[in-house]
Amino acid sequence: MAGTLTGGEPAVASGPRPVPAAVRTALYAAGVVARRLLLLAVLLAAVFAAVELLPGDAATATSERGETAADLAARRRLLGLDRPVAERFWDWMTGLPTGDLGTSARGEPVAGLLAHPFPNTLLLGGLALLVTLVVSVALGCWAAARPGGGVDRTVSASATGILALPEFVVAVALVLVFALWTDWLPAVTLTDADGSPASWRMLVLPVLALAVPQIGWNTRIVRAALAEEAKAPHIETAVLDGLPRHRVLTHHLLPGALPTVAAGIATSTGMLLGGAVVVETIFNYPGIGSVLSGAVTDRDSPVIAGVVAVTGAVITGVLLLADLVRAWASGGRT
Repeated sequence: MAGTLTGGEPAVASGPRPVPAAVRTALYAAGVVARRLLLLAVLLAAVFAAVELLPGDAATATSERGETAADLAARRRLLGLDRPVAERFWDWMTGLPTGDLGTSARGEPVAGLLAHPFPNTLLLGGLALLVTLVVSVALGCWAAARPGGGVDRTVSASATGILALPEFVVAVALVLVFALWTDWLPAVTLTDADGSPASWRMLVLPVLALAVPQIGWNTRIVRAALAEEAKAPHIETAVLDGLPRHRVLTHHLLPGALPTVAAGIATSTGMLLGGAVVVETIFNYPGIGSVLSGAVTDRDSPVIAGVVAVTGAVITGVLLLADLVRAWASGGRT
């Protein structure tokens, strides 16, 4: 009989087995990492090319008074500046997988130059990211609790205004109010013997200066994501079932909005690390801002590329985490 085996058992349709969600997510993550590493490599190549286009070079920028043309020529040979920029970039890239970030124009290992400032910048950026996440989710949920109400309009308008403020404007305003007028918080950062901030109070103003503009950005994202999720049929069902407003928000709206919220927070990581350079200068914070500023003055390609590489690796990791959250929330459908 058609459709049965010789023993009378029904025939089982053959075909490819579905790929498990975990495998699909892993393959997706591998593809994302590969694309972002390629993008980082292109960015690093652009850094070397941009420094090459600047007037002068590292030998001239780091020369001392009284050096002759022969001395400068010898310094250029020592720094490898007599070789093509593509060759220097390739040599630098080949050492990157082993953690070798090259040597600065002043003869110091780049990894050693970043060993203390970069963790300080990560601390500053991490705290600002945490404050951004907590406050923006709280404000977005508060506004979404009563759509169209006074709180919703006030939060949305305030978030739009705050979003337009650059970090240096926020930093100057914070110094004016909390350091000069009230003398509640210090305006500059003092360091311990290990190079870290001497007191947690010295972190407050730099963290707020970084976080405030991103709070405006992410509050709008959270509010928009919750509004979009509120249109889903299961939300209407939950409301008709008489569930309390806060339970609908925390158990139905927020989980559905999580991928969008995660993407917004991940995007803010790059903005926070970029804004940290300006904020660190204003508050005399011991981060990579001063290192990067000195490297640009010295036309020091390895140092500038080293800063870009380590910050790019952090941003890539956070973006990958956001992608995995989105993949998990969608059940592995990437």
